[in-house]
Amino acid sequence: MNRKAFTIIELLVVVSIIALLIGILLPAIGKARDNARLTQSQANLRNLATAHAEYGAEWGDKQLSFIPDNVSAYGTNEQSAFQNYAAQVGSPSEIILGWENGTLWILNPVYYSSFLPIAFPGSVEEYWGAFRLINAGNFNTYINNRFYDEIFYAPKDTIVLNMVEPALDSPNQFSVGLLGGDIAMSSYILSPAGMFNAQILSENPNTGDFFTDPWSVPAGYKTPSYSAPLFPDQKTHMLEHHWLQNSEVDCNPAFGAQGTYDGCEPFYFNHAWASIPMTLFYDGHIEGFGVRQSEQADNRSLSQTGTGLWSRDTPFGSEGYQSDIGFDFANTSYHIFTIGGIRGRDKASG
Repeated sequence: MNRKAFTIIELLVVVSIIALLIGILLPAIGKARDNARLTQSQANLRNLATAHAEYGAEWGDKQLSFIPDNVSAYGTNEQSAFQNYAAQVGSPSEIILGWENGTLWILNPVYYSSFLPIAFPGSVEEYWGAFRLINAGNFNTYINNRFYDEIFYAPKDTIVLNMVEPALDSPNQFSVGLLGGDIAMSSYILSPAGMFNAQILSENPNTGDFFTDPWSVPAGYKTPSYSAPLFPDQKTHMLEHHWLQNSEVDCNPAFGAQGTYDGCEPFYFNHAWASIPMTLFYDGHIEGFGVRQSEQADNRSLSQTGTGLWSRDTPFGSEGYQSDIGFDFANTSYHIFTIGGIRGRDKASG
């Protein structure tokens, strides 16, 4: 009796076909997964935009701010100004992080840099500032009253998500056992340029620089309104802080073991030409807007007007927002030091 069976050749052909199909399908599956994460990040930004609109509606069109508008009239630096303000007016309101078991977690005005849009050299903690604190209780009450929530974290920001995951579903969000006593900031950042009085990053008639010390202007820290942008479709409002799209590496070695997230500090959004952060603009639209586009727009402005679109004149100089420790030769501080502040633009028209 003859029995039908597969030959070795036939089995190898079948295995080869299966391997070929897997090779074709895996990239498609990976791309679909990435697209799903991008879509979720867009949804996060859309929900955050709605919360900002609700905040503005309740506070007379004012943007999110933690600092008194006239604080710079009380001193020439953050320490003297806050101390004099407290003595003459009363202590500014704390930055509320959230509640835990009846305990209110706050950042009080001793942490001066947390109240500034961004802290310049000479501050208690330069590069820090309110632009990193969108998940604070002063704002998260317009969402769900939680400091740690998935809406504040981009799905591709895995280094940060791995750290905050224990707190996402815990009622005790600030437990030392969860995050080791650290605070993990949101994946999304506001534009510091859009949080200063527009005069601060506009041309100074006395120096010709596109920067004025905010402590030298009585209303230097007066937060602009949401209706202030002259180019709302070209001025960035909020974007993903880390280099998440097309990323090839996780941690920036320039930070060594001092990285914020268990010794890892991801590359920032302006640290690579391939970086295309999901971005919310002041007109409410959301798109992937990246380093190459911002540099092209900046270069066109430099050739046409000689000024560019972001200021090289701040105390951080031409380095800007730590562009010297980027992955490649990307050189931009769009979103952070936009010339004209909220009245400027980060991309070209058209």
